[in-house]
Amino acid sequence: MSGSVSFSPTENFERGFSEIDMTSLMAELDQFKKKTARLALLNELHTRLAGTVDLPSMIEAFSVWLMPLLEHDLVAYHNPDRKRNYMYSSCHGPERLRIFQLAEKLFQSRTERDEQGAYGENFYVQNWHIGSVDSSGLVLVLREGKMIPAEEAELINQALGILREPLHRALHYEDLFAIARRDILTGLANRRVFEERITSMMDNSKRHNHPLTIACMDLDRFKQINDNFGHAEGDRVLKKVADTFAGMVRSSDLLVRMGGDEFFLVLPETCLDSARILAERLCKAIDDLAIYSAPGQKLGVSIGLSQWQPHMTREEWLQNTDELLYQAKDNGRSRVCL
Repeated sequence: MSGSVSFSPTENFERGFSEIDMTSLMAELDQFKKKTARLALLNELHTRLAGTVDLPSMIEAFSVWLMPLLEHDLVAYHNPDRKRNYMYSSCHGPERLRIFQLAEKLFQSRTERDEQGAYGENFYVQNWHIGSVDSSGLVLVLREGKMIPAEEAELINQALGILREPLHRALHYEDLFAIARRDILTGLANRRVFEERITSMMDNSKRHNHPLTIACMDLDRFKQINDNFGHAEGDRVLKKVADTFAGMVRSSDLLVRMGGDEFFLVLPETCLDSARILAERLCKAIDDLAIYSAPGQKLGVSIGLSQWQPHMTREEWLQNTDELLYQAKDNGRSRVCL
């Protein structure tokens, strides 16, 4: 037939093979591009996490990285063993509060396996274990109808593998940070915490015109306990005194072991008269412990009490309080001087 082109059987086979081979090659190239894009995304996550140290910043960085890939309302880290919850949400106002409350309910009802599915208030939830970090997990709370497709879920699984090591680092950092801020013997805040917080407490007192009072407390006859019964007994007494103090103050108060047998108690929103009532109760509580350093010599506490005034520098305030403390000792010990 005029104008027609015919191929031999060999040519037909080669032509068909070439078409099949090209289709396979294009499919492989497409997969390669997807893998390359995914690696670029995961490298971006590496970069974001490298600039974070603490857990809140880490969870925020993870959420910000994830948002363009998968819209979500909240990313939360929950670790019941360490009693740590961290939540990050891009929402604001009442909506943010509502989502946080929902996450708290999820933490309380959470089981020890991975979960996903609908959860009250028209949210869709998926929970991942991050693995090898105690009983930790990440919870994603998503809006109604926005389930996680399989491909995105696989990407998140890979991302969590990247998050695991920085998360270990952050937990270790927080442990070290907590240790550095706590008195090892008594568990109270230490001098470092006092130095960090006292200036801001003074600033708040001045800004809002609210009273701020400090009690400088020094144990009476404590040295005799170490001399007569040994330092192990002295340590036991210090722990008992610290526990007594801690059980009598508010969570908003700052109770610090400054060193040795010296303690500071900073009382925000507290005038001198109210502070005196508490200080006298503290004196009585230590007396009631009935700890003797020698026959007829009972452990006590002397307290100097001073309310900060806006014209005072920190050094002047502390110097004044220290002088009141030694007046209490000179006046017979186990008493309050203001």
